[in-house]
Amino acid sequence: MSDSKQNIAKPVYKVVALQLAIVITFATVTLFFGGSVKGWSAAVGGAIAVIGSMTYAMLVVRGSSDAKKAFRAHVRAEAVKMFITAVLFVLALVLFQSAAWLWLILGFAVATLAYWFSLLAV
Repeated sequence: MSDSKQNIAKPVYKVVALQLAIVITFATVTLFFGGSVKGWSAAVGGAIAVIGSMTYAMLVVRGSSDAKKAFRAHVRAEAVKMFITAVLFVLALVLFQSAAWLWLILGFAVATLAYWFSLLAV
């Protein structure tokens, strides 16, 4: 990996790592106070967001110094992220029918907010 790509990769992956840490904390607290179904639901919702963020990060890090190519890479990465997120929600709906849906959505929301606040921290 070239130096410029490596300089981009470190902060991008730090954001995802911080997002994951916040999701684990939220799911653990939910598990402790709300029980196993709510805790696992929050973890699954958070995991959906983290997987989407990691996918986005992996696609963007391979970017280019050319502005048009970099813009297209971000647009493509965001489209792939939204598609994967939708597929993962459908899979959660089908495979995890006993989920506490409010907590699954809260886990996703917390992870999404964590991503945006992590961008400010990194």
